[in-house]
Amino acid sequence: MRGNWATLILPINDDDSIDFARLADEIEHLIAAGVDGIYSNGTAGEFHNQTEEEFDAIQQLLADRCRPAAMPFIIGACQADPRISLERVRRAARLEPEAIQVILPDWWPVTAEEATDFLGMAAEAAGSIPLVLYHPPHAKRVFAPVELAAILAPVPQVVGVKLADGDLSWYKQARQHLGAWGIYVPGHHLATGVKLDVAVGAFSNVACLSPFGAQRWTASMGRDIERALEVEQRLCAFLEDHITPLAKVHGYSNAALDKLLAAIGGWADVGTRLRRPYRWLDPQIVPGLRETARTALPEIML
Repeated sequence: MRGNWATLILPINDDDSIDFARLADEIEHLIAAGVDGIYSNGTAGEFHNQTEEEFDAIQQLLADRCRPAAMPFIIGACQADPRISLERVRRAARLEPEAIQVILPDWWPVTAEEATDFLGMAAEAAGSIPLVLYHPPHAKRVFAPVELAAILAPVPQVVGVKLADGDLSWYKQARQHLGAWGIYVPGHHLATGVKLDVAVGAFSNVACLSPFGAQRWTASMGRDIERALEVEQRLCAFLEDHITPLAKVHGYSNAALDKLLAAIGGWADVGTRLRRPYRWLDPQIVPGLRETARTALPEIML
């Protein structure tokens, strides 16, 4: 499960329903882009704001479109409620994805012992399907690499961790303590993660902007890592200057930012709308940001 993994982003109608026709079209665009894999129900997939019937329909659609195309897929069974999450894991396992992604229970922060216990429960529910832990920086409790290693070691079914990276000290700790697991760093830091021999891939926000461009950029890392790092610098500058302030200053969620990136990329009809009560970005800002992105990131936006 290496490389550039693109996330499913839910197209939302004006009445707050999921537009499954547009979602199917989005999956076809991701398949056509030749991404290394597709995953569902991350933050950008609004896993926190859908019914169980909708969850099942999304995963079934993903499996039905990916299998004939031989496209690897991962199902996110994420839910803050551990009981609901475990039921999602059981149902996801029947679709035989490459892996199932979970978060730690999130209403009350878990201890390290409780985290291991939950992952063991998830592994039992998943049967033969491996697990990936999604451990974002906004989790109620964020564990350091040495702590994560102790949490994961008793549960061999966990094969990877998606998490935020840090400075060179963090990468040193990750190499030292998390070498037994596949590490997935933020998409816009993937070249750094590859250069420092830590990351095996990314569940990528860059693929939100352009799955085609993100795949080309990922492939380039094996040919010219220094050139890929130069692209990464411009990519990070674009995000820091034009996207991150929308969260830091105006309070928009990460899901809103990911949908905005997809709208800027314009590769599928996803739209910027989130499910209420969460706010979304006005699509009128998209054309200006698209031109800025094309100027700053021709390798990605081509």
